Amino acid sequence: MKKFLPIFCLFILFAIDINAQKPYVILVSFDGFRWDYLSRNISPNLEKIREDGVSALSLRPTFPSKTFPNHISIITGMYPSHHGIILNNFRDPWGKITYKMSDTNTTREGRWYLGEAFWETAERQGIISASYFWPGSEILLSYRRPTYNEKYVHTRPYETRVDGVINWLKLPQNKRPHFITAYFHETDTQGHDFGPNSPQLNDAIKRLDGIAGYLFKKLDEIKMRDSVDVIILSDHGMTDVSNQRIINTEKIIDDPSCKIYDDGPVQLIDAPKNKINSVYASLKKNENHYKVYLRDEVPQYFHFSDSPFISPVVVIADPGWTLITNKAGEWLDKQKGNHGYDNNQLDMHGIFLATGPDFKKGYRTGTLWNVDIYPLLCKIFGIYPRTNIDGKLERIEFILN
Repeated sequence: MKKFLPIFCLFILFAIDINAQKPYVILVSFDGFRWDYLSRNISPNLEKIREDGVSALSLRPTFPSKTFPNHISIITGMYPSHHGIILNNFRDPWGKITYKMSDTNTTREGRWYLGEAFWETAERQGIISASYFWPGSEILLSYRRPTYNEKYVHTRPYETRVDGVINWLKLPQNKRPHFITAYFHETDTQGHDFGPNSPQLNDAIKRLDGIAGYLFKKLDEIKMRDSVDVIILSDHGMTDVSNQRIINTEKIIDDPSCKIYDDGPVQLIDAPKNKINSVYASLKKNENHYKVYLRDEVPQYFHFSDSPFISPVVVIADPGWTLITNKAGEWLDKQKGNHGYDNNQLDMHGIFLATGPDFKKGYRTGTLWNVDIYPLLCKIFGIYPRTNIDGKLERIEFILN
């Protein structure tokens, strides 16, 4: 037995060393941080990442350029019509159940999430993960959640969120997560309330830039700054809206048998089968500052036809215009900015910044696609991605060392 002991010890040391060599990645979402906010000369910490790491001209969201669909696209590498979360709010017409991002009872049900989140892929292949907020991370099925996760609290101080991330990195080696997500909403909130060109929005940029600086300071304190990849991105951009640029589709249709889902940049319209064509014709006849499509005729570049939850008629507003029903409330007068429009419009694009041992230094590139981030993460960790994703590694892997 004794002659085998040194070999056994070497095996244990080798296993520990392999675990120690696994990368560390922190994926940070700055909700609604538009691509050009970095050009306002008020974000020195983010500018330092541009100098030291990788920066993209913009990050192209999926359509619709909404919060939940795009966070799920980022973490699964799939278009919304494939991963299931087609809007922030939508209805299952067969189950008569509505998915609402504000309703944790529905957002935690695994039935909605058809894609595999990166933390699921990672955990199956031996990578411990954690989430300090991310849509989809609170699924009730334990095997589909990260090892560690915090339930979303909108008012949780930003510094507390960063401290939580750092505390995970201070855990013993065998319990420490190597992939961590974090989420901050400031630019989205101020963009909606005051518009993307407001002083309040500039304050939000400064606030999040300060949080980026705080994160790096804390990584310095635990001596992990040089061993952690930090990716800072956003799910979408923002554009100006006005209550003078509204379209009431309910008045145009004028048929109580139709059901209209959601207000804003995109509406889904259900109608009895014998009325679908007439509803479409009415909207088409009055088409002004919006486009109307039958579901199967939505342009391919939107990738928004495949889900059974997408209604037979789809209406997409021009940027800056708002689709409403007769029930439009006070929010219409209060909202100064919005998103969800054509994802090819630059106002809808977000940011992508990355720094750390796996990324090139001082490297600037053009527009990246957010569905490509999932295969990028798989490449960094050296694990196998799902084969049914829409993301393509070849569109993004050149930013790695």
